[in-house]
Amino acid sequence: MALTKREHQILELIANELTTEQIAHTLCISIPTVESHRRNMFRKLGVQSVVGLVKEALKNGWIKV
Repeated sequence: MALTKREHQILELIANELTTEQIAHTLCISIPTVESHRRNMFRKLGVQSVVGLVKEALKNGWIKV
């Protein structure tokens, strides 16, 4: 299942170790919106944690170290 552009943005910020609050501030969205995007990514990618998200992103070439 494909991620949206916003989900990709949030995923990149997660990989850069930003907190939920920092992500919300950076993207000018609310904290619950960031949390909702994160939950949607967990569901779409079949992972249980932020570590799983980052592993999938690396595996798929969506982010670089």
